[in-house]
Amino acid sequence: MSVARSIVRASHPEPAVAVTAVAALLSFGLGRPWPGVVAAAATVLASQLSIGWINDALDAPRDALVGRSDKPVASGVLSRRLVVVLGACAALLCASLGFLSGVTAGFVALVALVSALLYDWPLKSTPVSVLPYAVSFACLPAFVVLGAGLDPPLWLLFAGGLLGAGAHFVNTLPDLDDDVRTGVRGLPHLIGRRGSLGAAAVLLLLATVFLAFGPPGPPPLLFWPTLAVALIVLSAGVYAMRRDPRSRVPFLSVIAVALIDVAFLLVSGLNLE
Repeated sequence: MSVARSIVRASHPEPAVAVTAVAALLSFGLGRPWPGVVAAAATVLASQLSIGWINDALDAPRDALVGRSDKPVASGVLSRRLVVVLGACAALLCASLGFLSGVTAGFVALVALVSALLYDWPLKSTPVSVLPYAVSFACLPAFVVLGAGLDPPLWLLFAGGLLGAGAHFVNTLPDLDDDVRTGVRGLPHLIGRRGSLGAAAVLLLLATVFLAFGPPGPPPLLFWPTLAVALIVLSAGVYAMRRDPRSRVPFLSVIAVALIDVAFLLVSGLNLE
């Protein structure tokens, strides 16, 4: 694997692209001009790159211990120093770009970034490991809505937080056994694989429900097919996990549900009351 591809791989590209797409789509749906959409997306992308690079640098010794050859830093393709420098530069870029969306939005972007980095260390190995995911994902729609000059409603923040919490449980599952071997004791490790799967399913479906029932008035008719598709996608993820505990399909299903929820919001109309 080339150095350039290894750098991309160490950034956790799948969630980085997905979360950036969510920010861009929401910004576009709120009517921000193209420069604003690009600024919001660039801020989120920089934060995601920083989080991914710092995470891989911190986890390198543990990843090497369990033989994670798919991790460029753990396998020696990239140096920890290089990845730390890249992560720090991306964090500074995120901090700068965030204020292009306004002062309040810029501070919210900083809170999201700091919260996520606190997950990388030290909260990943604690019973409150889910908290940074919930806070950072709640900050995502807050940042986008504030950047559009609007006030983010509480139901949207709850939906983001629930989605992030669910993503945490699913993201941990493939590495659950390796984490335990290397001393990681986050909340998913404490409640086990089955408990984590159940918690993730409930949290992700609740996020979809908040998006439908949060705005005033009855939920759009589109909610029911959206809920059905989300259930099918999550079921496919659970099936894949049962066949292969290390499968990444469940985490990809979470990304799919997030994009489905955003599409539901855009098609049904963004009523931010």
